[in-house]
Amino acid sequence: MKRTWTIIGVRNVPSSFKWYQSLFGQPETPPGHDYFGQILDADGTVLLCLHQWGAHDHPTLMSPENGPPGNGLLLFFRVDDYEMALKRARALVDRFEEEPHVNPNTQTMEFSLRDPDGYYVTISALSADRERPKS
Repeated sequence: MKRTWTIIGVRNVPSSFKWYQSLFGQPETPPGHDYFGQILDADGTVLLCLHQWGAHDHPTLMSPENGPPGNGLLLFFRVDDYEMALKRARALVDRFEEEPHVNPNTQTMEFSLRDPDGYYVTISALSADRERPKS
């Protein structure tokens, strides 16, 4: 088994940590450090790592001024509680980048929003047999 640890540069690790925990419906806990935190699934699987810009000498995490956040990156999460994730997301942002719709490739419901640092985040239902919302 191989797993990836996606690491994104953020301005404020504790704030972004709280934002992602809210999006995923997780209990609020503090990150491991002010400069780094791992968002974990209930089974301990790393979902996303948050790294403060410039906290270490990682060449691509030095400064957000070197390029727009998320250029060439799409954070795509499959969730088993799509309807609840949709409600949580609506409470986090004023508008979505893409309103809920059926992805023609996966045949699953999905929506997209921006996180506090401008990253493009897509939330997709885990399976196509989920009931599609009427609104």
